[in-house]
Amino acid sequence: MANKSKKRDEVDLYEPVKMYFTELGYAVYGEVKDCDVVVLKENELIIIELKLTLNLALLIQATKRQRITDQVFIAIPKPTAHLRSQKWRDLFYLVRRLELGLIFVTFEEEKSFAEIIISPGFFDRKKSMQLSKKRKSNLMKEIEGRSGDFNMGGSYQTEIISAYKESCIHIASCLKRHGQLSPKALKEMGTGDKTSAILSKNYYGWFERVERGIYVITEQGLAAKELYPKLFAYYEKLV
Repeated sequence: MANKSKKRDEVDLYEPVKMYFTELGYAVYGEVKDCDVVVLKENELIIIELKLTLNLALLIQATKRQRITDQVFIAIPKPTAHLRSQKWRDLFYLVRRLELGLIFVTFEEEKSFAEIIISPGFFDRKKSMQLSKKRKSNLMKEIEGRSGDFNMGGSYQTEIISAYKESCIHIASCLKRHGQLSPKALKEMGTGDKTSAILSKNYYGWFERVERGIYVITEQGLAAKELYPKLFAYYEKLV
């Protein structure tokens, strides 16, 4: 089985990495002017930093090597963790964002070997932003759907007042004030395009359909005022 639990040292990475590049026709040198591995072929210069884990210190070290060449790799033992996990997807993104290369070394009983997972290359930030236009749009819509700042930045394990929750509170305030209402009537009061979906899904259990297309606020909805007094006070003034 690959990557046995045997304790490894950084020097264990050297021979598999050297073998990989040697087979491609490169000259490989260990420990040159603080660089773990230097690889040469004609005018091509590659620097590889060897570490047992992918951490901040390694990334800083590798980016400093980019002062010398734009062909910089980091080499680590192949992780036993699932590489499709969010953690590793984020780490792969960071490596690409820093325009570094990534090498995994697999240790086996008969023969250990290195493989390139990511090659160093230009990171097109504008293209990345283009691909994330939907995320930006959703972020802006979320801000537009909020009436103010009701969350503390950096909060951990605390409830977030989202635009969706504000819409629910707005609807609840209208029903509390006017009694039975239809989605159309609520939208005319400014509760937004998602009113019908909010009433239908009734995620918080605040609403009840009393007949086709007609809703009222539930006891649970009325009790929510105690949980969000500022927001209820704000929306009750509007209705």
